[in-house]
Amino acid sequence: MTEIRKIAVIGSGVMGMGIAAQCANAGYKVDLLDIVPEGATDRDAVAKGAIKKALKTDPAPFMHKSRARYVTPCNLEDHLDRLADVDWIIEVIVERADIKQGLYKQLAAVARPDAIITSNTSTIPLSILTDGMDPARAKRFAITHFFNPPRYMQLLELVTTDATDADVVDELRRVCDVALGKKVIDCQDTPGFIANRLGSLLLQAASNATADHGLSIEQADALAGRHFGFPSTGIFKLMDLVGLDLGPYVSKSLYDNVNQGDLFREEYRESELLDKMIAEGYTGRKGKGGWYRINREGGGRVKEVRDLKTGEYRPVEKPEGAALAVSKKGARAVFKAGDHLADAAWCYMSKYFVYAAEHALDIAQSIFDVDEAMKTGYGLKWGPFELMDVVGAAWVAGKLAEEGRSVPPLLQQVGEGTFYKVEDGERFFMLGDGSYQAIVRPEGVLLLSDIKRRSEPVLRSSAASVWDLGDGVLCFEFTTYANSLDDSVMAILNNTIALIEKDEAWRALVIHNEGRNFSVGANLGIALFASNIAAWPQVQGGIKGGQDTFMKLRFSGFPVVSAPSGVAVGGGCEILMHSDAVQAHAETYTGLVEVGVGVLPGWGGCKEMIRRHSANKRSARGPMPALVKAFELIGTGQVAKSAMEAQRDMLIINEADSITFNKERVLYDAKQRALSMVEGYEPPEEATFRLPGATGRAAIDMALHDFHLKGMATDHDMTVGRAVGQVLTGEDTDVTEELTERDLLKLEQKYFIKMLKEPKSLARMEYMLNTNKPLRN
Repeated sequence: MTEIRKIAVIGSGVMGMGIAAQCANAGYKVDLLDIVPEGATDRDAVAKGAIKKALKTDPAPFMHKSRARYVTPCNLEDHLDRLADVDWIIEVIVERADIKQGLYKQLAAVARPDAIITSNTSTIPLSILTDGMDPARAKRFAITHFFNPPRYMQLLELVTTDATDADVVDELRRVCDVALGKKVIDCQDTPGFIANRLGSLLLQAASNATADHGLSIEQADALAGRHFGFPSTGIFKLMDLVGLDLGPYVSKSLYDNVNQGDLFREEYRESELLDKMIAEGYTGRKGKGGWYRINREGGGRVKEVRDLKTGEYRPVEKPEGAALAVSKKGARAVFKAGDHLADAAWCYMSKYFVYAAEHALDIAQSIFDVDEAMKTGYGLKWGPFELMDVVGAAWVAGKLAEEGRSVPPLLQQVGEGTFYKVEDGERFFMLGDGSYQAIVRPEGVLLLSDIKRRSEPVLRSSAASVWDLGDGVLCFEFTTYANSLDDSVMAILNNTIALIEKDEAWRALVIHNEGRNFSVGANLGIALFASNIAAWPQVQGGIKGGQDTFMKLRFSGFPVVSAPSGVAVGGGCEILMHSDAVQAHAETYTGLVEVGVGVLPGWGGCKEMIRRHSANKRSARGPMPALVKAFELIGTGQVAKSAMEAQRDMLIINEADSITFNKERVLYDAKQRALSMVEGYEPPEEATFRLPGATGRAAIDMALHDFHLKGMATDHDMTVGRAVGQVLTGEDTDVTEELTERDLLKLEQKYFIKMLKEPKSLARMEYMLNTNKPLRN
């Protein structure tokens, strides 16, 4: 069996570079090969340029800049022999079967017989790619279709055949799932596979309906909203995000490869406006703009959109319509709204439903795989079959019949029922014959949503719930809006700590949830309200209560493992820093952002930054280097752009902590980490500090003054920065005096309240609550 240890990516375009970067993120050494430019003095210039560009790209393909060193730039003329040492070769070149097949012949001459070769094609079937290939090589060839951008998009479509070697399938699934963090969906060998087959139809039908029903782009994007489970991008913003130049290639390839009579062939249209935009460099966010752009002429910043009637840009307008007015009532209400927007929505969504129902079992192994592919490939809340359950499958079928349209067999089969059902806590999906099959998770996948469906909480309040993960491990889940933290969260967290300490049935605690945000931190609305009415005893009680709770976490008699994913800022970050261990999803974005709302970390964040950076063996000796770094991180409100960055550069995640690439495996890994710590567990010793006081503060004040002179800090930034400096340097202490963690918490409390009494801090809080943007006053 081939174990994948070294990888080569052929093609250093956006996708090839992105795939190479994700492999490097996972710790693989990667050779990146591309053509030799005509007349080039540097024969590796194309691959080198791709790496250089990737290091400047935002959002970043690399999780940490050091991972770029894992990618070796090569060329296809001088370095093909390097492929003899490679376990997995990924082809990511132009979407033309003849060119791909020519490359495979070159690879056959140099690759090891046991090497695995895959294509990242988005539309070309495996049978075409392997036509004429040596049977022994074809058995070790597959399609691994990543979605763009490869680091951030969870879906990977895997296409194999019955002839593919079993060890190839197993190893590709293991690496793509566990190491690269992908949701691996097995696809049938059909054009466009699953997500692009259905997604292309959806985007094309929506674009057609927009034009045919006279919608503006703003109306179209608002119409494709949360009521359908779509992301905030809608239709046209999504195309801008993906890249307008990619769509025509995928659509034309799909058109050429699907059967005559396929609905996509009926919907397919070429667009003169789109072709003109692409030719002029308006390729979406990566270009000069797309359907939307930001006009910065004259030093301004005006958001503009293409007018579909004139083809020119104009300022964005607020969309209106009866369908939009009722959208909060759900998808069926939108369909029944009775205006031209409702007609447009039903026009394209009904085609999406029909297409999914007609082709699901031709392109995938089950409707469940179809739904999972669409959710992870397009960021949808519901796949087409889940959405039909939300709308009512019988209602959809009935409306199709009323219009004289054919009702697909799957929709006929489900009848008055649903495509999914829950029995005894288990979720089932419908098969083609109308029977149901239970959803079985892969080994190592543990989802809190599954546990919640099967059991009752151990503890529950309006702010949080506590669940039994088995083996004596409890899971604490925030349930507030955006998982914000307040007194009610602290109350049930204290109750949970007390329960574990008194009941021998419980041995460890994992803090985790499946929300988009792990936690956005303290509830600003409560803090602002209390400050406006000068309820200072209550404010002080809230700060001290949070500090006491987090210190209980830190010094409890059992292991505490935080398992974050997504945003974990402010108080959410402080929870991580008071846990024994962190099992973070690779896409965890954490930091202490309190200065942005005019205050400073008040639940131990300042204290923990000092402790961690003072203990860092890579820091220069003496107290100041650690304090300067802590001040830099807190004073600028820096947020890590990955768990790796939080671990290596910010020390929010400890060096001994682990990172999980697949979000669905985070909870399982966290539970195993907690169990591994139970035997012989002892809480940490309390840290002590020797801080420089006024001497150190002078250095921080000088840095602040320099920022102010350069226009990088406002007057209020200076005020907040000085408060942070007071805490980090120990206020009136000096290096001969020993301070405890509690001493630093008292300083945090003092200066937090002092900042809350600043009108400009309250203005920052109010602005953030109203706009979700920071105010630089």
